[in-house]
Amino acid sequence: MSFDDPEVNQAWAEEEAFEFELWSDEDRDLALYYGAVDRRTDSIPDRITKILDGDGTLVLEYLDVSVGSHPQDVLEDCTLLFGG
Repeated sequence: MSFDDPEVNQAWAEEEAFEFELWSDEDRDLALYYGAVDRRTDSIPDRITKILDGDGTLVLEYLDVSVGSHPQDVLEDCTLLFGG
């Protein structure tokens, strides 16, 4: 999720051939709620990941995200948590 306009995210997702949706948080509500920014005026969110279960309960969080291996780590953890 980013603060970018949805059309910008969509174009980037298509350019990169992502197989998942990119979401926009233009008003920064979710970033504030989950602690990715301290103020609504922050221009760049911290790179964090929060995994929620089907009821919206936080089950795992990553607060120091390494871009290189992070996606695979999250997929493996989700498989352990929720099955595959």
